[in-house]
Amino acid sequence: MKILSPIVLVLSLLATTAQASCYADYKAKQDNPLRLQYGVAQINGTCTVGAARAELAPRLAAAGWQLLNVVSVFDESGLAERKDSAGEYYLRY
Repeated sequence: MKILSPIVLVLSLLATTAQASCYADYKAKQDNPLRLQYGVAQINGTCTVGAARAELAPRLAAAGWQLLNVVSVFDESGLAERKDSAGEYYLRY
């Protein structure tokens, strides 16, 4: 029993970490006429800039936007400070 307790603790911590929400803020554009967008989106995969880029590019393209760059990835604690800046593109894509 003494050996199982640390193993159960480690497994539960890993499960909690894996379930943490991930978000990315990004910049995108449309041409003719030129429109620029700053937005925030939830990321379902690995919480890295590269994974966010791979996930966001097709989502945005489906709506006629071209992803320019992923500014950063973050957890729930960074959502509130970005909400006003993202405006209508807050958690839209």
